[in-house]
Amino acid sequence: MNIFTKLSIGLAVTVLFSVNANAQKNFSDEAKKAFESGEYFNSIELYKKAYTKAKKKDEKALIIFQTAECYRKIGDNKQAEAWYTKAIKANYSDPKAQLYLANSKKAQEKYNEAVIEYKNYTKVNPSDPKGEQGAKSCELAQKWKDNPTRYKVENMVLINSKDPDFACCYADKKYNKLYFTSMRPGTTGSGEDPTIGENYSDIFETAMDKNLKWSTPTPIAEPVNTKDNEGNPTVTRKGDMIFFSRCMDENKKVTLNQIWSAQKQGNSWGKPEKLSFCLDSFKYAAPCISSDGTTLFFCSNMPGTIGGNDIFMSKYEKKDKKWSTPVNLGTNINTPGEEVWPFIHEDGTLYYSSDGQLGMGGLDIFKAEKKGEDKWANVTNMKYPINSAADDFGIIFEGKKERGYLSSNREGTKGSDDIWSFVLPPLLYTLDGVVKDCKFGEVIAGVTIKLVGSDGTSVETKTDAAGHYHFAENGNDRFINSNTSYTISTDVGKDVKTTEAPDGFFNSSEKAKETTVGEDVGKAFTHNFCLKPIEREVRFPDVLYDLGSYELLPESKDSLDFLFQTLTDNPTFIIELSSHTDYRDTDPKNQILSENRAKSCIDYLVSKGIPAERMKPKGYGESRPLVLDTAKVLPSGMVIPKGTTLTEKWIDKNVPMSKNKEDYEFIMRKNRRTVFSVLSKDYVNPNAPKDVPKKKVEEDDE
Repeated sequence: MNIFTKLSIGLAVTVLFSVNANAQKNFSDEAKKAFESGEYFNSIELYKKAYTKAKKKDEKALIIFQTAECYRKIGDNKQAEAWYTKAIKANYSDPKAQLYLANSKKAQEKYNEAVIEYKNYTKVNPSDPKGEQGAKSCELAQKWKDNPTRYKVENMVLINSKDPDFACCYADKKYNKLYFTSMRPGTTGSGEDPTIGENYSDIFETAMDKNLKWSTPTPIAEPVNTKDNEGNPTVTRKGDMIFFSRCMDENKKVTLNQIWSAQKQGNSWGKPEKLSFCLDSFKYAAPCISSDGTTLFFCSNMPGTIGGNDIFMSKYEKKDKKWSTPVNLGTNINTPGEEVWPFIHEDGTLYYSSDGQLGMGGLDIFKAEKKGEDKWANVTNMKYPINSAADDFGIIFEGKKERGYLSSNREGTKGSDDIWSFVLPPLLYTLDGVVKDCKFGEVIAGVTIKLVGSDGTSVETKTDAAGHYHFAENGNDRFINSNTSYTISTDVGKDVKTTEAPDGFFNSSEKAKETTVGEDVGKAFTHNFCLKPIEREVRFPDVLYDLGSYELLPESKDSLDFLFQTLTDNPTFIIELSSHTDYRDTDPKNQILSENRAKSCIDYLVSKGIPAERMKPKGYGESRPLVLDTAKVLPSGMVIPKGTTLTEKWIDKNVPMSKNKEDYEFIMRKNRRTVFSVLSKDYVNPNAPKDVPKKKVEEDDE
């Protein structure tokens, strides 16, 4: 069906007469009357019969064009294309034939052909921007189809029939029952709607069972459904009130579409009442009630309308117990074209369909951001696959979730319109890496990897036998979320060790950072760690003192900050912090000096917040000369081999002060060192807050 018949379910139908083709000789007049009264389906046959009687070329051209118009209005784009082509060949003078031919091609995804026809229309009617806009929309449509959004759209085959099924809504906040419009057999009304040659419409319902399957649709009971056309339902979140469109036929007088409402009474609906602002001389259709039940959105051609149909809203006035005078949503939303089927999301976003904006063909679904009280702006096309070359309309969302239903007559539709489900799959992110020994390159198993998100999530996993870790989707758990920044860190248990590092490892001081903020496609993140093995004596940047002094120099504090970070990253470690001197001065004095230097280091770390019980000061004086773990190059260029013990005797023999003072001071400074060693990994801070249990990612779940 086209926009008019979908929207109005007989909205334009006025049964002023009954056509008896055999009794009428002037088929042209009868066809015109049927067309003007909205009986497009009947008009087609009458125009075809009129064509056989026509004598003049211009009369035949007009009949061909009018036949094309009938097909356009019932949504048969293939036939419309054929008849508009015939009208142009018959030299029909109105440029609209060229425009509608382009539209019909566009609606069938013949974008390249449609561009040619739009340009032809611009040539014959250069003052109308629709030609340039149509060509541009075709280019955009092809671009959107070639680069679809992440939405997945599927036909609801268990609900749809070979007849029109469209415009659904949720029956309540449980989201397990749908109401929708259908023209399938079994409707309350009898006979055929002369507009499109289909059954009269009713509101049907279907419910989801425990296996997530929808039941066979059935019409809801009277008095909502009647012999007339009913459809386009919307229900309050509480499920206590329904609004819908009705087109009545009483005593052969058909009213234009009006909005009705009914209250829930037990398990059924009470007697419907027409909303007070509805006037018989205008159309009111496709209502949508806000989640709080206070604002009703709908489309209408009432006074103040900018285009064919506009989006309006009305507020419920509790004091007067009535709906306020409708307000047009203005030019931010409405255009000279058609704006129909509004839906207001729980977050305030307005969704609706329009053919007045650049789109893929027919009606496209758009969304507009809420901007203050009863204001919307920044209208954007929902693009492919939410939209298609056909008519796409009647979108609804399941609460705040990115899933729901829409109506469309796109390719794959069973009837002239079907209900389609849609869902936005979450972006899939993964994080992988390998943990190795920094010194020996050996992979490390059993290291805990912690993943902490800016959204408050915290998960962890362990490296496997190959030193590998992995975070990804696990059933219903999603460990890496969209629009979230993450910190990744290691936590080495006291039992984690390797052949080359029997005493275990330090946690990495590096906190890796990754973020999914701004990522609009899935991504595989990788971050590898290397851990330093615990050795007998752990060096860190030199802690400097003046000669014979144990007072820390400013630059020494920078060196100790490295040790502070190491102790922070390894909160269970208890260390021995030891100081050593060179062999100048006496043994007793060097012993006292080294002890004081060790204590000064610990005092500084305590001032930074490290508990004193985690550190044992120890002075060794000159009793433990350094054994080089790597070769050293002296300022003079002399190379001291790895494994050399820098004893007093060796220094005096190989690097005497008298030979090269710079080399001598360099090597003496190496002995004058502060180091630490790990005594245990069992410290528990009695004042530390208890950790909130973190979700674990088990290896066999990945």
